Amino acid sequence: MTNLSVNYLGIPMKTPLIGASGTVGFGLEIAEYVDMNKVGAISGKGLAPTPWKGNEGIRVAETDSGMLNAIGLENPGVPYFIEHYLPKVKKLGVPFIANMVGKTTEEYAECAKMLTVDGVDALEVNISCPNVKEGGVAFGTDPKQAAAVTRAIKDSTNLPVIVKLSPNVTDIVTIAKAVEDAGADSLSLVNTLLGLAIDVRTRRPILGNITGGFAGPAIKPVALRMVWQVAKAVNIPVSGLGGIMTGIDAIEFMMAGADTVQIGTANIIDPNAMERIADEMDEWCDKNGVKDIQEIVGTLKA
Repeated sequence: MTNLSVNYLGIPMKTPLIGASGTVGFGLEIAEYVDMNKVGAISGKGLAPTPWKGNEGIRVAETDSGMLNAIGLENPGVPYFIEHYLPKVKKLGVPFIANMVGKTTEEYAECAKMLTVDGVDALEVNISCPNVKEGGVAFGTDPKQAAAVTRAIKDSTNLPVIVKLSPNVTDIVTIAKAVEDAGADSLSLVNTLLGLAIDVRTRRPILGNITGGFAGPAIKPVALRMVWQVAKAVNIPVSGLGGIMTGIDAIEFMMAGADTVQIGTANIIDPNAMERIADEMDEWCDKNGVKDIQEIVGTLKA
């Protein structure tokens, strides 16, 4: 048996596998399907200080080798989560990372302060949200805005702060360095790519929001490249995600420099995915003489 445990930001995890935000709810939804001893942590559905309604119309569209979603970050708001979900989440026995969203820098800071409670082990910041004070430009596409929101959050919490980077940029390394300099404790990447699906019968977009976030195995090479680039450029831990469907996929991300990996679309296809992926990683390590999973991090020969 390989030692799959890791210590991520001071958080002991039984495996390096994190359930990616938006694909496992708050962890309660998958607990009956997967052995939670194979799950390192859960990154919950994105939370805002107040409830968000989300987008109208069709929200999900299947595509070749992936899927598009335009949920619009619908969520019940932090107060409702803390009262109705968090007590049950604590009983799962796995670390919980609260994913958070906002429309202004001030809203992010408020959200971070509200989520700094017992039962939340770290914050993951979705900076792909549009900044309503800057004409709707996503925080994550501008180094200065990304840094500003990171500083505001760091000033509002004593929890580890993981900033989730958008791939919809020209140079992700520049964004990563700006966020690191602003005090981020870790980076997770990548968030979804912006995509479009068309119904040729109606000549209309399938999604009610027109465009949506593209995820699944088709984005893996892009995500893997970005993780490799960023891991080389920063001095803080990296959590890699994007199209991980198998244990071998997860190992590739760790070889590229990821300290932990997040499983997303695979959970929607197979609620038992994280357990299977953990077993596949263990099997590969056993066959290749790897005694501790951390031995492979950043070992890509390039």
